[in-house]
Amino acid sequence: MGDVAAKLKVMPQSPEIDLDALEERLEAALPEGAEIRGFQRDDVAFGLVALLPTVIVPDDAGGTEAVEEAFSDVEGVESIAVESVGRL
Repeated sequence: MGDVAAKLKVMPQSPEIDLDALEERLEAALPEGAEIRGFQRDDVAFGLVALLPTVIVPDDAGGTEAVEEAFSDVEGVESIAVESVGRL
């Protein structure tokens, strides 16, 4: 078995959210066995910027559900969507 790479779209609750601090909180919330291989930022609208972390999880971990659940509990996160998934 290998690993799965998923790009997630994390929408902050407001444009005033400190994105650097939000990135740190997301990294701290990762479930065991998962890792973030970088963040991109996407200008959405009206000053709102989405974070696009690339998350690596083991293939046998059952997908990205555990990561999505962990991220949804992070302070400042409005929503999470899976943008793409691929096997490494």
